[in-house]
Amino acid sequence: MTRPLQLDPDRLFPADARTRNLARALYAEVAALPIVSPHGHVDPRWFADNASWSNASELLLAPDHYLFRMLHSQGVPLDTLGVPRRDGASAIEPRAAWRAFAAHWHLFRGTPSRLWLDHVFAQVFGLDVMLEAATADHYFDVIGEALSTPAFRPRALFERFGIDFLATTEAADDPLAHHAAIHRAGWRGRVVTTYRPDSVIDVEHEGFRPAMARFAALTGEDVESWRGYLAAHRRRRAFFRTMGATATDHGHPTAATADLSPGEAEALFHRVTGDDWTPADAELFRAQMLTEMARMSVDDGMVMQLHPGSMRNHDAALFRTHGRDKGADIPTRTDYVHALRPLLNVVGHERDLTIILFTLDESSYARELAPLAGHYPCLKLGPAWWFHDSPEGMRRFREMTTETAGFYNTVGFNDDTRAFLSIPARHDVARRVDCAFLARLVAEGRVADWEAVELAHELTGGLVRRAYKIDQPTLAAVAA
Repeated sequence: MTRPLQLDPDRLFPADARTRNLARALYAEVAALPIVSPHGHVDPRWFADNASWSNASELLLAPDHYLFRMLHSQGVPLDTLGVPRRDGASAIEPRAAWRAFAAHWHLFRGTPSRLWLDHVFAQVFGLDVMLEAATADHYFDVIGEALSTPAFRPRALFERFGIDFLATTEAADDPLAHHAAIHRAGWRGRVVTTYRPDSVIDVEHEGFRPAMARFAALTGEDVESWRGYLAAHRRRRAFFRTMGATATDHGHPTAATADLSPGEAEALFHRVTGDDWTPADAELFRAQMLTEMARMSVDDGMVMQLHPGSMRNHDAALFRTHGRDKGADIPTRTDYVHALRPLLNVVGHERDLTIILFTLDESSYARELAPLAGHYPCLKLGPAWWFHDSPEGMRRFREMTTETAGFYNTVGFNDDTRAFLSIPARHDVARRVDCAFLARLVAEGRVADWEAVELAHELTGGLVRRAYKIDQPTLAAVAA
């Protein structure tokens, strides 16, 4: 017997009646507001080509590492789920992959993935029975039929979802051909890029040298010299801004920064681009480049995001067979107080600079991040991220940062996702959790009801628009 799929209208609201009613009222204020997604990893090709997706497995399962890391932990091989191998091969038929996923859907009870996907199934595709082995084919057919229609093409869904702004993330050596195609199409949807220079900064990455070659070709600069290398970054940043970029993103292993003299920096650069460097050199170069990127942000106004603290590719066997970003990245302890001090001694008091800090180390919220953001004008706190992008993670973030940093040293919510169809669900969860938190403050007499309404709007749209300079003119807007 199949079970009904029902979304509780009071999901994530407090259990006690008075606070729940306050949360409902606050949520009603912001539930339908436009979505602002200032940082994520959606494929811009989708909006450039505006082609139909072919099936549920291709769209919802194979790209989502939240899903297949859980299934892998329970002994389900990635090949069974249709996750492509490093060589691009995928032997399993999409319907068979979906059946394997559906048979294990119970593993996601209580997880954010369950919340997000139930929202997608019910609200986007109109499904009204639970996903399980018995309904796998029904799901696959309903989703496949919907995806074949014009209403489910990427641009149509973008508009249906009420997305006002969506930022993707591209490497410094990416030619941005898909973003250029979006611009040429004349479509009014705001899809912009974000400058991610890790590929030409992290000398420990196996793709560093090929990326540097592409970097040189795209900029025409001598990237084998320190001066030319920095000039190449400035050129690429300027080009990204013509594609609408307002921000940069840096996914370093740690938050380490450095402030070397020009001579020391040049000598370090020549070591790491040669054949005689050490892991300590690589870390110091990443540290120095964060400070260089901050200096460039002072000059060009781009917002700087720092996403440290993930040990990438922890599973060596999985990395060999399936490559990067396949669910085997693990959070690590992260120091911010000592790590950021060199950078902050250079740019910490720049009021026109915004550096948004993220963490996978929740122990740093109250001890380090909130006090830092509560002091330095350039610092803001990014929302609960990745492993903590969840109802409990969001609650902990608010509880551990608000008393020291307040609300206005945070930047609202961003979904940081590759899973395009989950964007409305993720933003809905964030709005519900924030409204529940604000309702508690009202019930405890800590803020007035009208202040909670203002804060609900700020947490949904105001803070993120200001932090990421979304409504300020960009080079793309000037060029248009």
